[in-house]
This record gives sequence, C-alpha cells and structure tokens, in this order.
Amino acid sequence: MTFVVVHGHFYQPPREDPWADEVPREPSAAPFHDWNERIDAECYSANASVRLEEGGAALDNFARLSFNVGPTLLRWFDRRDPAFVAGLRLADRASAERLGHGNAMAQSYSHSILPLCDPLDRATEIRWGLADFRHRFGRSAEGMWLPETAADEATLSDLIDHGLRFAVLSPRQAARIRAPGGEWIGVTPETLDTGRVYRFAHRDGSGRSLALFFYDGAAAQALAFNGAASDAGRLVDRLIDSALGRPFVTVAVDGETFGHHHRHGDLALARALYRDAEARGLRPTNFAALAARFAPAFDVEIDLGPFGEGSSWSCAHGVGRWRRDCGCKFTPGTSQAWRGPLRAALDLLRDSTRAFYLAEAAPLVRDPWAARDGYVHVLLDPNAASRGRLFGEYATLRGLREESRVLALLELQRHALLMYASCAWFFDDVGGLEARLALRRAARLLDLWRALGGTPPERRFVDLLAEAPANGPAQKNGADVFREVLTGS
Repeated sequence: MTFVVVHGHFYQPPREDPWADEVPREPSAAPFHDWNERIDAECYSANASVRLEEGGAALDNFARLSFNVGPTLLRWFDRRDPAFVAGLRLADRASAERLGHGNAMAQSYSHSILPLCDPLDRATEIRWGLADFRHRFGRSAEGMWLPETAADEATLSDLIDHGLRFAVLSPRQAARIRAPGGEWIGVTPETLDTGRVYRFAHRDGSGRSLALFFYDGAAAQALAFNGAASDAGRLVDRLIDSALGRPFVTVAVDGETFGHHHRHGDLALARALYRDAEARGLRPTNFAALAARFAPAFDVEIDLGPFGEGSSWSCAHGVGRWRRDCGCKFTPGTSQAWRGPLRAALDLLRDSTRAFYLAEAAPLVRDPWAARDGYVHVLLDPNAASRGRLFGEYATLRGLREESRVLALLELQRHALLMYASCAWFFDDVGGLEARLALRRAARLLDLWRALGGTPPERRFVDLLAEAPANGPAQKNGADVFREVLTGS
C-alpha cells in the first residue's frame, strides 16, 4: 500500500454586510440567494452526504478527505446550518479513530496573506484560527493551512511558536534541500521529491522545527484544471502515476473543486476514497498521520519570491498578486495597477486605527492586544458568559458603559483584520465583488470609528483609492467604487 492524502481547502470570503451581519442577495449567484448558498448546494453539503447508488448508504467525504474550512465560512454555517458544522466534527472524530489523527486542519482566521501581515496582525490571525479550530473540533490543531499557501520564514516560525507540527506548501515554494550531513541543493517543482517530509528550522536558532509537506503539483493540476476530479478512475490513475516509488503521495486543491468547479466531483471523490483507491493499492490518510509516521529526513529552505516577501501556490511571482501588478490576471489586456493603491489605502486605515484603538482602550483594559486576541472567544460564543470572561480577564474598568465601549473598539479591530481577506486582490478589477467586500469592511470601520468619537482619515483614504485605476466601464478608480459601496449601488 502507498499512502495518499487528498486535501480540500474550503473557503469563501466573509460576504456578510458589516452593518446588518447578513449576506445580501448576490444576483450573480442566481437562482440562489448568494454564492455561499450556491456553493453549499453544489459542494459543501453535497460532500457531506454522497450516495454512490440509489438507496445506498450516505458517505461523508470529509471522513476520508484531509480538509480545512475557513473560519468565516464556518461562522456563516453556524447560522444557516449548524448541523453541517457538527457533521465536520463527527467526520474528524471518525478519521481520528481510523488513523489516530483527525482529518481537520486549522486555518488562519481571515484568509489574509500572512507574509504581507505585520507581526502583530499575523499573530492574531493565527491565534484566532487556532481558537476557532479548538472550539469546533474539541482538540488542538496539529497543522495549519496557510491562505494561498503563502509563506515566508517569519510566518513558518510563527507557526512553530504557536505549537503547530506541520504545514502544506506548493512544490514551487521549495528553494533548497539538504540531506543529513550534506550540502544544500537547489530544487525545482520537477526535481523536488514530494514523497518526503521536510524539516523547516525556526530562524531563532533554537533547533525547533516544523514539518513541511509539498503536495504533488502535477496531480493537483490534473484535479483542479484537467478534469480528473470529475471521474474517479482518472483521479485514482493520476494518484497512482504520482505514487510510483514513493511511500506516499499528497495533493491539495480548493475544496470547491469537488462539485462546484467540477460537476459530480463529490461523487468521483467518494468513489475514489471509499472504493477505488484501496482496491488499487492506495490507502487514504491525512497529513497529521503521515507526520507521525514519517520523520523529516531533509532540511528545506523555502522560496521567498523575487522581492523576498514570500511565495504561494497561486502566484508565480511570490506574493505579488496581493500587492502589485505582478502579471497574474484572468483577462488579457487588463491592468492590476490598482492592487498597490488598494493595499496602501487599507494599510493607512489599519495603522491609524491602531493608534486610536490603543489610546481609547488603554484606560479600559490591561493589555489591548491580548484583549484583541481574546475577543475571538466572544465571536465564537456570543453570550453574556463569554463577554464576562473577556472582561474578567482583561478589564481594568467595569460598568455597562465601559464594557460597551470596549466591545465597539474590538469590533473596530475585527473589521480591520477582515478587510484584508485575500480575494480582494485575486481577480481583475478593483470594482469586482471581492474588492467591494473589502471596501465594505473599510466603510464599516470608518463608521465605528466616528461613532466612538474619533476622526478617521477618510479623505486620505479616498485619495489613495483614487490612485487605483478600475478596469470596468462603470468606474474610473477605487474611489468611485468606494462611493458606490457607501450608497449601496
């Protein structure tokens, strides 16, 4: 038997209107109310209950599939279908009983690009993601999925600092490897052996380390883009091709591949993982079980991209897709010159709101940043008891007025984190749906700031957005898009 891991990264950006905290109607998702509902029907709930033949038993792909589900998507499920979230926990338990380790992996909270976060936000994103995982699965996470697999040395060292055992990267993110006692050797996606576990050493020289898996890029390409996810036979054939001579093969794709991007992908996945794989010599497992079985034998240094910022699975230019006009685009002839000004505008809000937050929170809580980290427990369990625990641990002044102000200040920080969700930069236009979601968060942040008695730098923010040229015919630049967001058009 050769071990095989198929990993699904399930994620949607936070689509809720930041004022009403409900997802508004999204006409492009018709006949469904919004894209969350549509993808749920085509993929999420479909994978949780698959029948291979009429009248047959329902199979749960999450019990055989390595997976992570974005915390903001799970928050939507908490309200729409809490039974789905409970089913994920059962699937994780079932896999732990079968393999000794659960299938579920954690994910940093807001799906921001962690190498582009500063150390303060990166730590909160990791801590909120770990708290979300513990709340939902009743155990500590062993591994964390990095949004877009984006990583640099500081990000991976942060994972070690937070007790994680492993992470998963793209094969093109490995730069050099070294056998025990050997010399460093440069590698490419074609020469890297993805059937090994690699060791990344913490940059503080302490000897602490993180196990890194580099998934099979050719197999992932076949599943995501070449139709192998729609047919169980082709899926298993591709895994067998990758497994030859290796103790294990791993593949990682967007979870939406199985049913949303490829119709009937949920059926193909169930046939592969429950029937065909083992019949043909492949044993489905998960990354945590592999990490327990196979110790890292080679050290690895990761690729840091052309500007030393880090690398990812979906940008050939490191992490440029989320910072500049790097060349990544869907539509020929479009310009992504808007990406830099959009990030600069959000950075302005982040930096200036921090100064306001610190000044206002300092008299009310002992450690404003620790209080922000602790706020996730109120988000996960929004009741009087969780609020009481937050204030009991951090507050220096108590009273309804003070507590209300602290919660509003923490909401200010929550929106400052959520506005960096990676999808805002991924597509072709600052006027697109995903960039508008980020600008809605920014608008809500500005409203909260004013309600708290502050004077946000809105004029400078809009001036920076005006430097973000739009590709669509309806707007000239990001400032036009922001004004449309404010008016609801």
